[in-house]
Amino acid sequence: MTYSGVVTVGGPADVHELPDLMISKVAVGPMSNNAYLLRCRATDEQLLIDAAAEPHTLLSLIGDSGIASVVTTHRHPDHWGALREVMEATGARTYAGRYDAEGIPARTDVLVEDGDTVRVGRVELTARHLVGHTPGSIALIYDDPHGHPHVFTGDCLFPGGVGNTRKDPKAFESLLNDVETKLFARLPDETWVYPGHGDDTTLGAERPHLGEWRERGW
Repeated sequence: MTYSGVVTVGGPADVHELPDLMISKVAVGPMSNNAYLLRCRATDEQLLIDAAAEPHTLLSLIGDSGIASVVTTHRHPDHWGALREVMEATGARTYAGRYDAEGIPARTDVLVEDGDTVRVGRVELTARHLVGHTPGSIALIYDDPHGHPHVFTGDCLFPGGVGNTRKDPKAFESLLNDVETKLFARLPDETWVYPGHGDDTTLGAERPHLGEWRERGW
């Protein structure tokens, strides 16, 4: 079936099948958070992005093969609500941005810097530090050698705008600048965007509106 990226809490996962990577998207919790399970097709190693809520749902998605790693995109509680339970059940290695790890009340094994590589099997993801929604939010970019890039943006980029910066002009400017320079300036329009809540988008769909976002200030 064709991947749509449209998921609902209590509903099934949607699976994006790429040549080297399987991406399963599921919505969990009262804030309808997206969690993403990545599986390397060559090795079957798995990585979870944001153990947000509903540990039973996430562990069912993970299955008996377990996961090697969990990446938390940022410190807000709705993105790590099930982290301890998933860690305890799987023994997974944990990753978080260096400047957000202190706000996540669980062990962080690897502090992620801008430009660091995070691996799942033979697949490499590049971390980008995006400042504004939180001090240490990270996005993960998979540059598919067989197609276009894919980027997991947490709460830094959504269809229609950047993440909430709490009406702080400096935080908004920082986040929009980072999103523009580290994502839009470096990646093509075909880049698929997987946000922390809601539906997916592409950089091409959002690029024409960057000036509007800057003018409106959110």
